[in-house]
Amino acid sequence: MALPAERTASGREYKVKDMSQADFGRLEIQLAEVQMPALMSCRSVFGPSQPLKGARITGSVHMTIQTAVLIETLTALGAEARWCSCNTFSTQDHAAAVIARDSAGIKAEEAYENTGNLPDPASTDNTELQIVLTIIRDGLETDLKRYHKMKERLVGVSVATATAVERLYRMQANGTLLFPVINVNDSVTETKFQNLCGCRPSGPDGLLMATDIKIAGKVAVVCGYGDVGKDCAAALKKAGACVIVTEINPIRALQALMEGILVLTLEDVVSEADIFIVTAGGSKGITVDHMRKMKNNAIVCNSGPFDKAIDMPGLESFPGMKRITFNPQTDRWVFPDTESGVIVLADGRLVNLGHPSSVMSSCTFTNQVMAQLELWMERETGKYEKKVYAMPKHLDEKVAILHLGKLGAKLTKLSMEHSD
Repeated sequence: MALPAERTASGREYKVKDMSQADFGRLEIQLAEVQMPALMSCRSVFGPSQPLKGARITGSVHMTIQTAVLIETLTALGAEARWCSCNTFSTQDHAAAVIARDSAGIKAEEAYENTGNLPDPASTDNTELQIVLTIIRDGLETDLKRYHKMKERLVGVSVATATAVERLYRMQANGTLLFPVINVNDSVTETKFQNLCGCRPSGPDGLLMATDIKIAGKVAVVCGYGDVGKDCAAALKKAGACVIVTEINPIRALQALMEGILVLTLEDVVSEADIFIVTAGGSKGITVDHMRKMKNNAIVCNSGPFDKAIDMPGLESFPGMKRITFNPQTDRWVFPDTESGVIVLADGRLVNLGHPSSVMSSCTFTNQVMAQLELWMERETGKYEKKVYAMPKHLDEKVAILHLGKLGAKLTKLSMEHSD
């Protein structure tokens, strides 16, 4: 059932499942703030001067307690915020409720991914999404240029997802980018801390919560040895698994070997492994043919940036396929000719939604705040054109400095003699 739009006493519009959970959300925020020192530093350093006063910031990020701390940091710096959850699977009702009540207008609904075509409400059986698609379609039919008109008041966008960054670079190349963009996703503090440290606790936790499997003694295959793959492999290895990596990049393959990890092809190990984790972004990295060759009840999951790395359409359309749901987002797919099945987590989507609060603070969310500050403060200088910009180095370093101070670290400063 579609959620009705309501308003708070102060006039903020929201669509939230259960506003009675707001008090619980506030308690969770208080706990998270202690673990998010960099965002707290942003408030103490920049809050008094209200540098975002007059800025209206709209965001679409997983609506979690950690995101709630980000939103309240932006408002503490003077911004007016409005938020929309980007994923129904990760939305925390208590987080949405407390933000709607206390801080920002919010719509905790799944976002529609614009393909450039008029959306077809009949393309889904989901009633709520049909309503959203109908509104978007009717608006576009009324005025096809309505979103182009928005660019006149858009100062800029900060982006922290691989898929969005890839699309924006394509838009820049073909001349359709309408606003400046700061690419937070490829900043050093993002790739070397969130990607490299965030998956270490959340990856195994996703496996354990979904399947109650004992990782020790299992053969685990990690597809891809980038930053996320390194983190997943390290976590599985520490949990006692025999880890094997598949990789197309010779340098990353050599890195894996130097860590004592075998590097083989998926075809070499597909019938022997117990766990398969895709961390690369390639389309259909694990195919139906791969899954047919896996041992009974092998676990397949995705910890990478895209949701096409596991061939879910192939599974769903396989003749005679049986799907048995054990827990929400834990399904056993049984092949009719062998009665052997594979366990797929989260419908092939990201299995480890959500990192620890400290990881989100030190990386993505503080980067987002710094990027928004930069775009807003430079809005009239012409510094940023309609291009995608890497996170400026001085801002990247500022993110680290904001975190270090709260952790009691003291950086050594070079003397003039050393500098020379």
